[in-house]
Amino acid sequence: MTETLIREADLQAPADCAAVLELVDTYAQEPIEGGQPLPVFTREHLIKGLRAEPGAFVLLAYSEGQAVGVAVCFRGFSTFAARPLINIHDLAVLREHRERGIGSQLLEAVSTRARETGCCKVTLEVRETNAAAQRLYRRHGFGEPSGKSTHFFDKLL
Repeated sequence: MTETLIREADLQAPADCAAVLELVDTYAQEPIEGGQPLPVFTREHLIKGLRAEPGAFVLLAYSEGQAVGVAVCFRGFSTFAARPLINIHDLAVLREHRERGIGSQLLEAVSTRARETGCCKVTLEVRETNAAAQRLYRRHGFGEPSGKSTHFFDKLL
């Protein structure tokens, strides 16, 4: 099995910026996400926007030197716990690299960072129709908060 490297994207490095754009664009083109490429405006402003957002960070997964997965995350704050949290806004793995544990490795890397930085939980949202993603998240301890819609998940740390 090929080893996967997970590391934080350097949003000043052109190669990392290109990888983030390519992975998010490929994700946007998935039928479950709308099947359309990112709009020109988004492609032109995404990296600049991520750089400007103080709590933003992006993890990239590499296999054999190719960026094959991405987790776009934002640090937030839980008013009920009075502690920081991390929200995974996008988690995607290229179709041809799925079922290799890369999504799991990205989730674990986010959870590790959350624990190391004193966060109380990791949150994410998933479409109700995305059963594969829901299975992945449940395997990693994510579950629906009681009384909330089934497409909201969180993981207490």
